[in-house]
Amino acid sequence: MVSRQRTFGLVLVFVACTLAIASASGPGQQRRPAQQPAAPAAQPAPPPAPALGRLPAILTLREQAEMYDAWLTVRLDRLLPELMRAEGFDMWIVICRENNEDPVFRSLVPFTTMYASRTSILVFTDKGPEGVERLSVSRAGIGQLYKAAWDPDRVDQWTRVGELVKDRSPKKIGINESDTFNYGDGITATMKKKLMAALPAEFQSRVQPAERLAIRWLERRTPDEMEVYPHIVAIAHGIIAEAFSRTVITPGVTTTDDVVWYFRERSRQLGLENWFQPTVDIQRPRDTPYGASKVIHRGDLLHCDFGIRYLNLCTDTQQMAYVLKDGEADAPKGLRDAFARGNRLQDIHLAEMRAGLTGNAMLAAILKRAKTEGLQASVYTHPIGFHGHAAGTIIGLWDQQGGVPGLGDFPLFEDTAHSVELNIRSVVPEWGNIDVRIPLEQDILFRRGGASWMDQRQTAITLIR
Repeated sequence: MVSRQRTFGLVLVFVACTLAIASASGPGQQRRPAQQPAAPAAQPAPPPAPALGRLPAILTLREQAEMYDAWLTVRLDRLLPELMRAEGFDMWIVICRENNEDPVFRSLVPFTTMYASRTSILVFTDKGPEGVERLSVSRAGIGQLYKAAWDPDRVDQWTRVGELVKDRSPKKIGINESDTFNYGDGITATMKKKLMAALPAEFQSRVQPAERLAIRWLERRTPDEMEVYPHIVAIAHGIIAEAFSRTVITPGVTTTDDVVWYFRERSRQLGLENWFQPTVDIQRPRDTPYGASKVIHRGDLLHCDFGIRYLNLCTDTQQMAYVLKDGEADAPKGLRDAFARGNRLQDIHLAEMRAGLTGNAMLAAILKRAKTEGLQASVYTHPIGFHGHAAGTIIGLWDQQGGVPGLGDFPLFEDTAHSVELNIRSVVPEWGNIDVRIPLEQDILFRRGGASWMDQRQTAITLIR
């Protein structure tokens, strides 16, 4: 039984909370209007909003670790020997320090190895029919995939590296050093200096940059990864579908920043990472009364750029949406025609992707065909995988449409993933004959049969009622 004194105390707490709530929502507070305006009677009923949570399945972290480590085992057992032999290395040494990791390091270690402990040294030696020997010359072991090769109580770490190299007598030793490719340039000047000092004199001249090996290891996708990658892209597309709907957007109330932070919060809620800050922007007709306001209004053309990282694979997607005006059933024809031209540029792009061609050669072919078809085009496609802007050939940069020296000279290989990123500009009569930009980005897999979309590309502007 509650005492009279305690009952009185509870009443006081209740009254205080009620007054606090009333004060917080009072006229003195600068708060946004509630996001529940009634639709005009003449407006069509809004379509059912995507139900939150009805996205493709997302594994728990423990399940992700099991799947990823299974993938990594296949990569190390089967893919690494193939690539080391193709690039002519019988030893590859990856060296980095805690919080200054080589870009390749995380792709070589288990899911639960989230950083390089102190100085981490991985040594790979091709032993022919026996496969590639994998050693960890580090104070802490690395899962079950690497054999520990150093006893700190017996010998210095760098001396031990010299012993291993001498015992195995490799003809060509690869280190991640490159003037051109950031993903092949992971060894620091200090680490290289210590390595060279530790090697017996006869092996120092055998050390060569392994930039191509590092890039090809990072960009190559295994059959298991390629089977699951479209599922990861579908998750990203599902989140965009939520964001570009009345689930999130209330015309006249919601801002582009609100949608940006919905992307971030929704990703975190689902246990996903964003590898870059999402963006949302607006294009409007010449006679718009809203200027550059960030508040989303009816008649606005929206664009988003959004990417996630899941199972250590990244996505990168740009899509567009139109907020219907009262009484409209579709976007203006000029916008629809412009969007169709963006899809056409995508078709041209995929048709010009061929194994062995450099990024610069493909860029020139794509832009030449686009010009003959009257498309005002710009192409800046990049690889995607362990990183968002990943290792592999670059097909243009937004500010380098004449080719990208170095990065664009790398050839296209099969079993790789790419983010086809581009835009076209097109005049829209309904908007006062202004140029409208249609930026599109969709992830693809490139295999022996050519390029194919992961999940599905956007073929029509999303409508927000």
